[in-house]
Amino acid sequence: MSDRLSATPHPSPNFGERRNGALPDLVVLHYTGMASCDAALERLCDPVAEVSAHYLIRENGEILALVPEAARAWHAGAGSWGGREDVNSHSIGIEIANTGDAPFTAWQMAALEPLLAGILGRWSIPPERVIAHSDMAPTRKSDPGPRFDWRGLARVGLAVWPEVAMTPPDEAGFLAALTRFGYPEATPEQLLRAFRLRFRPWAKGGLSEGDMGAALDLARRFPVDGGSRRA
Repeated sequence: MSDRLSATPHPSPNFGERRNGALPDLVVLHYTGMASCDAALERLCDPVAEVSAHYLIRENGEILALVPEAARAWHAGAGSWGGREDVNSHSIGIEIANTGDAPFTAWQMAALEPLLAGILGRWSIPPERVIAHSDMAPTRKSDPGPRFDWRGLARVGLAVWPEVAMTPPDEAGFLAALTRFGYPEATPEQLLRAFRLRFRPWAKGGLSEGDMGAALDLARRFPVDGGSRRA
């Protein structure tokens, strides 16, 4: 595929076999959260650090291929999605060079789109299973953060975005909707924060009508099935 041919090989030693014959059925997006892409690359390839990803996208849009897609990279850590543990065995991880408090560059987004399209096509992954690191680990992660353009990815069919109908807030209903969409267990405050990081980064205060409507729409249109895919 053209997106793989355009990636610059930079192999990381930090990977293993996917466990129990699992195949990728998730894509997890990250920011590096480091001062430079070179510093992130060094860490992702350092065997002592024991972290990696399948791809790293530089600020200028260059894609670095670190781990083969069929292998298990070490990018997700503790967390789950749709009740699935060991996200590393079921996902492909993409790191995007970003300090965590800056906009992502147009070159990065232009590189990410064909890369994602190729991954989804190769592994038959639907766009609702492209998630944030903060989605699967809401108690400890914030990436790719509020500056990432999820809505833009959804416009080109590479992620999902809610259709918001203002709905009276109900905490129990909100949490049930997030569980149905895929979010793991966490406190109501942590889940609201993670949900807003991705879908409503401008929102403030307590649970709102917009939060409620967005969560219900995602749960209705994209309920997670929790099923595993194996080779």
